[in-house]
Amino acid sequence: MPEQSTPEAGTSEAPHGTYDGPGPLDAESTTARDGISRRRLLGTAGATGLVLGATGAAAGYAAAPSATVTPLTSLGSGQAMFHGKHQPGITTPMQARGHLVAFDLTAGAGRKEAAALLRRWSDTARRLMAGEPAGSRDTDVARDAGPSSLTITFGFGHSFFGRTGLDKQRPEALDPLPDFSSDHLDKNRSNGDLWVQIGADDALVAFHALRAIQQDAGSAARIRWQMNGFNRSPGATAHPMTARNLMGQVDGTRNPKPADADFDQRIFVPASVTKDPAWMANGSYVVVRRIRMLLDDWEQLSVKAQEDVIGRRKSDGAPLSGGTETTEMDLEKTDAAGNLVVPINAHARITRPDQNGGAAMVRRPFSYHDGFDANGVPDAGLLFICWQADPLRGFVPVQRKLDRGDALSQFIRHEASGLFAVPGGAAEGEYVGQRLLEA
Repeated sequence: MPEQSTPEAGTSEAPHGTYDGPGPLDAESTTARDGISRRRLLGTAGATGLVLGATGAAAGYAAAPSATVTPLTSLGSGQAMFHGKHQPGITTPMQARGHLVAFDLTAGAGRKEAAALLRRWSDTARRLMAGEPAGSRDTDVARDAGPSSLTITFGFGHSFFGRTGLDKQRPEALDPLPDFSSDHLDKNRSNGDLWVQIGADDALVAFHALRAIQQDAGSAARIRWQMNGFNRSPGATAHPMTARNLMGQVDGTRNPKPADADFDQRIFVPASVTKDPAWMANGSYVVVRRIRMLLDDWEQLSVKAQEDVIGRRKSDGAPLSGGTETTEMDLEKTDAAGNLVVPINAHARITRPDQNGGAAMVRRPFSYHDGFDANGVPDAGLLFICWQADPLRGFVPVQRKLDRGDALSQFIRHEASGLFAVPGGAAEGEYVGQRLLEA
């Protein structure tokens, strides 16, 4: 779980959380029921904010033009763009709620059915991210909500290409990840033909999108696995700060940032790279890992012991060698007894890019909690999500090094894993993956 933090972009209140090592619109549409579209209603506030609801009428999309409206808070008014060079949900600031879901194509479904599915999914994503209803079958779950920074991101797994007859278009970088000694993987909750990431700052908006995507799958694909996560809500702290994970540690400090000169070459596939197929230009590769935190064992440690495992102060995330959270870690500093201040097996030491041949990735994880077992042991941890131009130069070397001696490894367990190729963003009039499926 490499030491990174969320890219700083978009809203100022967005949490930066990641683990400190090892998360154009079409014309306005209307419905017979509403008379005025959610898109049009939300747009009436212009630059000063979005609007919702009405008094004296059915609250939600349908408000008489003269009705009094209440402006949405900043949390509801945030909007990410569907169309663009890259898909949303990669450099978008972290959202408060997330859903990850993998699908397998059904028997008999092939390239034609996959193309139709991606076309449906893209249209739904575009609508929902703009604050519109999903379509004629909209469930009204998000009827009175704003876009809430919703993002929907799509990717292809290794098995997708064989099932659609597109083996020759499968990138080498999508070869299965190697086995790691820390793996205790459930194959039923790993991999998949198709992967969808949903993030939003409102839980109902996120669920609404999840349900719409699942319904759109129809007879073409079935859910293989699905996971739910959360982060701190924007505005929950007095000032923007790096979030904490379920171990209580400041979660991420050294993530590459979009402003970095080499950010694009580390995170996105350039169009000039010949080892990747042309359809992957401006895309990225995502590694998804469900990492359970053994919180009962972790919480028995003293704060000093926890800090030695991580290599950073628990109070503010500063390196044990001194300074503030963003101070460069002094790996050679020793105490009066001659011992390294940052232990040799500290997680933050091992995951540093300069200790891994420059390997770097953008991490946008979500925490998760799936209840307690009969003994009260929490099933909780991190939905680790990391993005890179090449997983063989990003995730893999770092995880291999962690396997060889990370102090954190005895307090976590990797229980599910997936690697997906995420194509570049869809241009106006395109759907995601069109350059692959209609090549």
